Formats: sequence, C-alpha cells, structure tokens
Amino acid sequence: MAGVSRCRNAPSIPLRNFICFVSPRCGRHDAAARAGIVTAGVGGVAAFVWYGLERIQPPHMSRPNPSAGPPPLLHTALELRALFELALLGPALPLLLRAPRGDGHPVLLVPGFLSSELPLAAMRAYLQNRGYAVETWGFGRNLGLQRKHVAALEQKVRYLHHRHRRKVSLVGWSLGGAFALYVAHHASECVRSIVTLGSPVSVGPEGSQSPPAVHALYRLVAHPLGSAAHAMQPRVRQLRARPPVPMSCLYSATDGVVPAHQATFDGDPAMHENIRVPGSHCGLGFNPWVLRIVADRLAQPEGGWQPFRAGRSASPGTA
Repeated sequence: MAGVSRCRNAPSIPLRNFICFVSPRCGRHDAAARAGIVTAGVGGVAAFVWYGLERIQPPHMSRPNPSAGPPPLLHTALELRALFELALLGPALPLLLRAPRGDGHPVLLVPGFLSSELPLAAMRAYLQNRGYAVETWGFGRNLGLQRKHVAALEQKVRYLHHRHRRKVSLVGWSLGGAFALYVAHHASECVRSIVTLGSPVSVGPEGSQSPPAVHALYRLVAHPLGSAAHAMQPRVRQLRARPPVPMSCLYSATDGVVPAHQATFDGDPAMHENIRVPGSHCGLGFNPWVLRIVADRLAQPEGGWQPFRAGRSASPGTA
C-alpha cells in the first residue's frame, strides 16, 4: 500500500495515479484540488440523474399535462438539484447576456409560498441588466393567498402603471403566479403580460395536489383548512377563467412541488402558452434556462406578443 500513499512510488498507471491523487495521505496534491474533483463527480452524477429524468430536449410548447395526482416522491426528493441549477448561473452568465435587451417597461417579481424577495435576487439583477425597471412586491414573506396581500399587490401594479406611464409585466414564482393571475383579471388595463414559474394556475375545486408536507405547511401558516379553503373563495375561482393578457406558463415535468398538470393552462393559443423547462421547482427563480426564456418573453413588443419559438431559445446562449 505504500505505492498508493506516496506519489513518488506510485506506478505510472492512470488508475493508481488517481488513487494516489485522492488519497488523504498524499502530501503532494492540494486537499482543495481533491475536494474539487469529488465535488465535480457528485455534480456530474446529479446532472446525469437530472437530465435522465427530464429526457432533456430544447424547451418546447406543450399542452397541459393530462396526468393527475401529486408529484412522485422521487421528484420531490430531487428538489435539492436546485443547488446545481444555482451553480450553473456563473458559467451561463456570458451566454445569458446575449439575450435581447428590454424596452424599459416595469416588471414586478412575486415570490412563492414562504419565500421572500431574496431568492429572486438573481432574476432581479439579470432583468435590470437587460434594461427593465424591476420591482419586487415588497410585502415580506409570502404567507399564502391572504386578502390583504392580494389587494395590496393590485394597488402596487396600478401605482407602477401610473408612475411609469406604461403597462406592467408580472413574473410570479410558484404561488406568486396565482397572485399575478389575480391582478391580470382585476387590473388588466395596467398589465402588459404575465409569466408564471411552476405556479398552480389550474387548480380545480379539489384544491392543490402538492405533496402532503406542503399542505401541512399551508395549514400551519396560511389557513387551518389548507389551500382548499382559499381555492373556493370567489376571488380565487375567477382565476380559472382565461386572463385577458398574454400569459406564459413555465413548468417542469419533474417538478417536485406543483404537478405539471396544475402548472399549465388551457387557454387561447394566440395569447396563452405553456413552456416546458428542465429543472426543479425550488430552482425555477434562478435556473439559466428559465432566465433566458423570461427575458425572451418580456422582450415581446407591447401589442405584438408572439408565442415562444423553441428554436430561438433552445439554450441559455441562443440568441
């Protein structure tokens, strides 16, 4: 074993050299370098699992997923892959900056359930770089479809419309998309378009089909009867109607929180679209593919919105 523990005695066989390199008893190679190799290996395995589950293809248009039921337990367990999506931001940045610049109109970002503006920091910085006047909702942590927050968000959109003299685009992550959809119905004259990221936009009377842990958190934080209580409220039932503004629903087939059939919308093909993206639910706010597609959607001219073309944005770097 001495030949394995010391570099100078290791035979010139690639496998044994590698064993020597990763051996903690080897003093020649830096420990940080060995840790980097291990980290890269773990990341590679995670990427392989992720892409295998997704059967990755370029982001494409699709109709709502006809399957029903909550997300599989495997998808929920793999939500940790959001860390991998976050790690991709740095390498993807030079390519993301090739996205078209915006026209300066206001964009309002709405966080998901139990989230704040912090996870949306990357998207905010990116869209500001693309030339938009980006705002966050400013109400702290999203604690469910509370009446006061729904009304306050509508008023904020009206204020931004008045201040900028331009219509506002809304980007809602998870439950934030339901907020955006509500505002689109009640202040359509102030809304230019909406983009939802894994949002429950097609929840029927049965309520959300998210995992039991999500339901338990909603009962604890938002309403003792759970999401079904909010789903039956008149203001929420209106969300099942087609919004009068263009809407892009981005969803993941392996979302571990909101099932794909509830994150898609059966609307007018000339105004409403569903775009499948690779990734987790918890990473949609900083997923490079998502950022690139959001930039593409927001760059659509007012009054000249066109459905997404997969060939134009098949990857973060496609112009």
